[in-house]
Amino acid sequence: MRLLIMGPPGAGKGTQATYVAEHFGVPAISTGDIFRRNAAEGTELGREAQRYMDAGEYVPDEVTNSMVRNRLAEADAERGFLLDGYPRTLAQVEELDGMIAATGHRLDAVAVLVAEIDELVQRLLQRAQTEGRADDTEEVIRRRQEVYAEQTAPLIEVYRQRDLLVEVDGVGEVHEVTQRLFLALDRVSES
Repeated sequence: MRLLIMGPPGAGKGTQATYVAEHFGVPAISTGDIFRRNAAEGTELGREAQRYMDAGEYVPDEVTNSMVRNRLAEADAERGFLLDGYPRTLAQVEELDGMIAATGHRLDAVAVLVAEIDELVQRLLQRAQTEGRADDTEEVIRRRQEVYAEQTAPLIEVYRQRDLLVEVDGVGEVHEVTQRLFLALDRVSES
């Protein structure tokens, strides 16, 4: 199974990615984890990415694409994968298409966790309070929601047109959302 998981900040992508990947027996691959691993290992790409992260800037597509390509080439991703945090741009969608096509496979589904913005803002404010994230103010959280809507909506539409989109209600207890995802994605894997 080759999957993407998408959704606005606070929708629970990281939490759900772990459960879904385990369910399908594939690695959960987060671009954030890839950046941190490469930086910790001192790879050339890691050093380059670190420069941008230290400056508070986005890591350029070419660096991100190379890291993802390298990670998907690892043995544990041969049978499939779940990508969390990639692609984030239309150019990255095209790049990912090429990576997957080069292996002779195709993307099976794109799971999108859906939730109302006010629900997500409250969830993130609560998380900020319990985890002591002073920089996660309501204003910052709402801006991150806007950026997600501006940058990710076109990607969601691309995957909808390709008939790969699986939308799942991301509101509720973690286990409830997990069960909804399993039901929706199991239908995809059976078809």
